[in-house]
Amino acid sequence: MGSIAVIGAESAVRGFGLAGALVLPAASPAEVRAAWASLPDEVEVAVLTPDAADALAEGPFPLRRLLVVMPR
Repeated sequence: MGSIAVIGAESAVRGFGLAGALVLPAASPAEVRAAWASLPDEVEVAVLTPDAADALAEGPFPLRRLLVVMPR
């Protein structure tokens, strides 16, 4: 069974850890890209803050998992 990861500003993603998600706080576009690159293979769903999604839109990142973007 796969897992869920959440990437973005710490204040927006912190609570997801209570539900068992892998929480990867990232404050800058470079940190978002590093967090994305570090996702374990078992992560099947990645939830991104809108700013994190914008950071990933800047470069080619393979989508090997379901991607969900939080509303603004």
